Amino acid sequence: MFEQRYLINISNQVILLFFFATVAFSHPVGRPQWGFFAHKRINRLAVFTLPPEMVGFYKKHIEYLTENAVNPDRRRYAVVGEAPRHFIDLDAYPDTSKTALPRSWNQAAAQYGADTLALHGIVPWHIQLAKFQLTEAFKARNARRILKISADLGHYIADANVPLHTTRNYNGQLTGQQGIHGFWESRLPELFSTDYDFFVGAAQYVNSPQKAAWRAVFDAHMALDSVLRFEQELTDQWGQNRKYGFEERNGVTTKVYSDEFSRKYHDRLRGQVERQMRASVKMVGDFWYTCWVDAGQPDLTKLADFDETADDQKAETEEKRSWLKRLFNVRSED
Repeated sequence: MFEQRYLINISNQVILLFFFATVAFSHPVGRPQWGFFAHKRINRLAVFTLPPEMVGFYKKHIEYLTENAVNPDRRRYAVVGEAPRHFIDLDAYPDTSKTALPRSWNQAAAQYGADTLALHGIVPWHIQLAKFQLTEAFKARNARRILKISADLGHYIADANVPLHTTRNYNGQLTGQQGIHGFWESRLPELFSTDYDFFVGAAQYVNSPQKAAWRAVFDAHMALDSVLRFEQELTDQWGQNRKYGFEERNGVTTKVYSDEFSRKYHDRLRGQVERQMRASVKMVGDFWYTCWVDAGQPDLTKLADFDETADDQKAETEEKRSWLKRLFNVRSED
């Protein structure tokens, strides 16, 4: 049975929050929520790492790449097979060496079975697949597909750089720290990312996308101990009453991690969230650029006039609505 992170209980509060976050696809409400806010910003900033031959096309469609950066999260609970693409439980494997946990999907599936891999997440393998798909889209000069896969690939790369996406204890549920996932990837960027330095330099060619994807998840996993330990230490010092506060969002009073507790935690992490966001921006730009080079560096100026037709926009809107409809038609697994 799949873990609770992608089993659906329609009465669960998480689903209700997901509904309110996605009901307005083109006009999200409330304060910015590797929550929606971080994913959008990462994709947007990655555009400015690209060379002149690419940046014109990508910059023209920067709003699409920004807004659709969160599509994988929108369909995560509604589309079969989507959820495992966002994480990998490295601590589910006693040995993560190349021999014990093959970096090649075919070898890993032959060794463990596709179902077992899906149970523990497939993000590094899926990044490799999305990289191939984007390269093929460039070869085909298919502007619509280039943009769609670019937006999705940016999301998966950003997820791979989140420490809590590399563990079975993804929301602190195994250590009594429930809520830490959203705290780290949403609350902290929301409060502090305006002060981050996002100048990461120009996109560079990735010689081995496979190695880059695995290096990202292992680097993120190395930061996991600090993520959990520092939050627990602060909680022990501050107590539950000072840890939380209340904010009004969209007319609803919501319990949140207090600004003061958040700042103390953020300071103790010593720039960790900023480093992981910067790594994501750079990696997204690097992968987009690598796909373009591997496709033979097609002339993107010939695609510059691409605009979605009214029918395209209607079809895309209907697709997103279908995710929401399916979300509320999934049978509870309780």
